[in-house]
Amino acid sequence: MTVFAGHRLVRLIADRTGQPALAHDADVVGRVLPFRVGAHAADELIDWSRAPDDPLYRLLVPHRDLLAPADFAAVEQTLRDGDRDRLRLVVDGLRERLDPHPAGRDTSVVRHTYPGTLLVLPEQPRTCPVPCPSCFRRPGHTGDPTPGRARGGPEAMTARLARHPEITDVVLDGEDPLAMRAAELDAYLSPLLAAPQVRTVRIRTRAVIHTPERFLSATDDVADADDLLRVLTRVVAAGRRLSLLLHLSHPRELDPAPTRRAVARVLATGAVIRTQGPVLRHVNDDAGLWARMWREQAALGLVPYRMLVERGSGARRCFGLPLAEVLDVHAEAVRQRAPGGAPAVGGPVMSTELGALAVDGVVRLGQGPAFALRMLRARDPALAGTVAYARFDPVARWWDELTPYGPRDRILIPGEPLTTGDVTGG
Repeated sequence: MTVFAGHRLVRLIADRTGQPALAHDADVVGRVLPFRVGAHAADELIDWSRAPDDPLYRLLVPHRDLLAPADFAAVEQTLRDGDRDRLRLVVDGLRERLDPHPAGRDTSVVRHTYPGTLLVLPEQPRTCPVPCPSCFRRPGHTGDPTPGRARGGPEAMTARLARHPEITDVVLDGEDPLAMRAAELDAYLSPLLAAPQVRTVRIRTRAVIHTPERFLSATDDVADADDLLRVLTRVVAAGRRLSLLLHLSHPRELDPAPTRRAVARVLATGAVIRTQGPVLRHVNDDAGLWARMWREQAALGLVPYRMLVERGSGARRCFGLPLAEVLDVHAEAVRQRAPGGAPAVGGPVMSTELGALAVDGVVRLGQGPAFALRMLRARDPALAGTVAYARFDPVARWWDELTPYGPRDRILIPGEPLTTGDVTGG
């Protein structure tokens, strides 16, 4: 399958947009945040005539707004000077600032994330169809080793399951597991069918919408599409609940006919496709767009699951929105999509170091308005389901920018001791 990256991507931008300045911007930004654009995205998703304002151009193609003006200028100047050593120093510094690898982050291939849940990052070399601008795995996309990552494979996964019979849920993640060959994927899934305590298998992917040919008839590039579907079918036939967790950002991603055929083939295996995605400035920060996206997903048999808050790393300066605005988008999208009390899509949710933290809304308390925050899932079982309050801040975009409400009700702030007293029970 054709992939455009590096200089090939720069030439593609120049050819498709007819704007050399956009190609130059992509060259500069791409030194810090390397991108890959597949042929499907280039031909079916991006509206090059509207660049750089097209939502999917902004999401999938490097552009200057992804870097702060001073950072863009620093990279641009070192490129002009031809100083490779200086360029490396500048780029490394910017990458570290965008994804600093907080001390203590567990980046091993097989690890517990929540009680009863095992996260598996398959070790087979593969390429994510589209590295998101804010992805916390950017070091893997740049070719830099992720600090602390252990090497392992199906054997490490099986050994962990044998030691922890309480694990009932296994998640395959890391770039894109469905970019593996069917036999490689089966090497991870088959052992799960021999582990009776595993009831749920989840696979995070974007392949359905960015490489739909992966699920269609064999091509010169993908010779095992049918084998892949048989692997998924076998998991369901064994009585396991199989979900593909599909990251969607814009309704246009589901428009192409190959994508719809791929969705139908996956659903025919008995797997469920659940969707989630963040609210992104200049991409999908419109309640009507979200309501339409949810309706169209449901019509295709997908299950809209959660609206997310853009992560507190990566290119948040470009895409991030204040929590108050994300709440407004979510509330209005639910209202438009669900008249008459139809089930609402959860959110907004932040994926924090403590677990999944939902922003339930703004409440009025004695000292003024406050955000109500609820731990949906927590790495510390004692925190699951608890509620905390933070002072309403119209510009705060992430949990570590919030201020505790009152002297007693403390928001869970990174670095503070974690006890059940840190939150108000709810």
